[in-house]
Amino acid sequence: MNLKSTSASALFFVTSLGLSLISISAQAQEAASSFYKGKNVFMVIGSAAGGGFDTYGRLVARYIGKYIPGTPNVVPQNMPGAGGGAAAYHVAQVAPADGTYIGAVHPAVIMDPILGDRVKAKFDPSTLNWIGSANSDVYVCVVRSDAAVKTFADAMTTEIVLGGSSDAASTREFPSLLNNVLGTKFKLVAGYAGNRDTTLAIDKNEIQGICGAAWSSVQAIRPQWFKDGTVRVLVQEDVNGHPDLNKLGIPRSIDFAKTDEQRALMKLYYSQEIFGRPYLMAKDVPAERVSIMRKAFIDALHDPDLLSDAQKLSADVMPVSGEDLQKLVTQIYASKPETINALRTALGYQK
Repeated sequence: MNLKSTSASALFFVTSLGLSLISISAQAQEAASSFYKGKNVFMVIGSAAGGGFDTYGRLVARYIGKYIPGTPNVVPQNMPGAGGGAAAYHVAQVAPADGTYIGAVHPAVIMDPILGDRVKAKFDPSTLNWIGSANSDVYVCVVRSDAAVKTFADAMTTEIVLGGSSDAASTREFPSLLNNVLGTKFKLVAGYAGNRDTTLAIDKNEIQGICGAAWSSVQAIRPQWFKDGTVRVLVQEDVNGHPDLNKLGIPRSIDFAKTDEQRALMKLYYSQEIFGRPYLMAKDVPAERVSIMRKAFIDALHDPDLLSDAQKLSADVMPVSGEDLQKLVTQIYASKPETINALRTALGYQK
């Protein structure tokens, strides 16, 4: 056997393969540039204007276009309803599946169909193309400083009124989980359009607080609350907690679980916080456009100007890649039926 000849052939093969892959990548970029050039890409934001999800959606929309081949114009559109489900349904089922529509939605869009949500499972999140998440969030309960409940332990014995959005929203599900699993006495008044309206209601003392609000959202919408002491963070609804809140000694609700089953239910439900600000495209979008959008998404979230703007808005940016988010969604949808049924009950849904 001629080793020199074999080595040379192998080197030629590897080199040729590498050049072929580069050529394919270049062709995909050129095709995408040709497709997106002069077009509008619509960022459909599943919440009302002015809230935390709107802040992130518009921030991403402002920068992602320059990283998409052909530099299309990215147009943000608000489509609130069903805890982000209305926007998700529009992108998944109604809008053209050609790569010109992105959904900026709530984590509930991923969780609720498996739990038997109010979107009526009109689409399967595990089949959608997940572009990534702008942040891994920590959800909290915040209450007015003059409320009767001063600590999370107080909430086990003293009733206070919280505000929430639609049935599928985190501000309804998170306090329901605490009531049904840990025995808190939260009284929920639902029907608010979003976090902007609930924070206004707290300012007016119509309600005493909210649970299931992203810490980054609360900071972005009402930074002065924590400067003047209007509210206090009662508890973190998260497995690990936020480093800043941990340093302040803010407890985690999962530490109040009394059984392994309670901890398992809370851990499963809180897994959605890893993808605090998820973005999606329809399942039939061509694979090469999904890949390009995933790369553009990550590149945009590392843009120095975006990070500067995010800091001014008090918006944490901790991106999760589309590939990692896709894997996590697949894992969630592979959960055991008995675990899902127990969680449905804890959230106040029928089995």
